[in-house]
Amino acid sequence: MKELILKKCNSCNALVKVIQDCHCPCDISCCDEKMTIMEVNSTDASFEKHVPTYEIKDNNLIVKVNHVMEEKHLIKWLMFLTENKETTVYFKPGKPAEAIFPYEKGTLYAYCNEHGLWKCNVD
Repeated sequence: MKELILKKCNSCNALVKVIQDCHCPCDISCCDEKMTIMEVNSTDASFEKHVPTYEIKDNNLIVKVNHVMEEKHLIKWLMFLTENKETTVYFKPGKPAEAIFPYEKGTLYAYCNEHGLWKCNVD
């Protein structure tokens, strides 16, 4: 299964999705420093929930992240990554972090602007 690789600037918080990473000394830079690979979390241990949950209904994935959706703290997007495609849904403050995707096996990713990247596998 394909994995999502994101690199983050530690100065301005910019995110870059890596399609094919280089393995040379140049690396990807932002704000005059090398971007770091964003580690993926998969277990919630805090009050806010970050790991996407889903149910299968009528051959669709009904995906939710039970998280606050405030102006300065929210789930920015959900991505469903399968072997052949990726689909991303973006969210705004005040709206629930919910999406519907056609059912396939794959991985769901949620990005919280304060607590980073979270995932769960869809079987």
